[in-house]
Amino acid sequence: MSPAKVVPGEQRGFIIPVGGAEVKAQDSAILRRFVKIAGGRRARIAIIPTASLAQDTGHRYEETFRDMGADRAEAFPFEERIDCEQPDLLERLERCTGVFLTGGNQLRLATHLGGTSAAKMIRLMSAAGKPVAGTSAGAAFLSEHMIAYGDEGASPRAGSVTVSPGLGLTNRVIIDQHFRQRDRLGRLLTALAYNPFATGLGLDEDTAAFIGPDNVLEVVGSGAITVIDPSGIEFSSMDLAQRGDPVCLLGVKLHILIAGATFDLHTREARAGQVATGKG
Repeated sequence: MSPAKVVPGEQRGFIIPVGGAEVKAQDSAILRRFVKIAGGRRARIAIIPTASLAQDTGHRYEETFRDMGADRAEAFPFEERIDCEQPDLLERLERCTGVFLTGGNQLRLATHLGGTSAAKMIRLMSAAGKPVAGTSAGAAFLSEHMIAYGDEGASPRAGSVTVSPGLGLTNRVIIDQHFRQRDRLGRLLTALAYNPFATGLGLDEDTAAFIGPDNVLEVVGSGAITVIDPSGIEFSSMDLAQRGDPVCLLGVKLHILIAGATFDLHTREARAGQVATGKG
């Protein structure tokens, strides 16, 4: 699945994966910046709580975004695939200026939302310049290749991760969330070892990557993002490994980025930024 074509004369909107457990209060740098990009006081935020089984998830985010000054915030009841084909819901979704996918289970997003008219609408909105954010499971779902589930641990092991299609807003990254808190380095390395085209983004909790139209990401939040660049891999034993075996990878490059740092997904160049260097 390739990203939707950008509307002529427009730029793709920001893609904003969040590592989960973000602060949901007025002092949340992540959510405040998302609202600003979505239009500030004119922002109309579409909340997609499909990944969550909790009944109040959408309502809590409605209150949060309204408290931050958004003009409107509406949770969309995309609970089953048939809901994602309702013309009235799709019309209201299209009028929104930003989309936020909540946490929960990313396989619920893939199976309930993937391939539907609602998913196509979100892709078109992104291509037309509207920001799309997702936290936790919602973050994993944003890219073309999604980590559905996998084992925890620091070492890559054959068969330790299952990858499935995601929303497809970008094919440049594979995203993992709750990264440091749940010891997920090994499963992200494993996912990249299958095909080292994409860059791996391991997002700590309360930490986001604001990926701009120029494919440069900036880190916002209180934690760090582990960027894994597999483009220089010199050797991989993935093709020889049996299920459960450790995988040998040579030439992998790793960056740890904190607030203010940037990474260019095209040139694969990392910069510390003013905040990280103490110059801000």
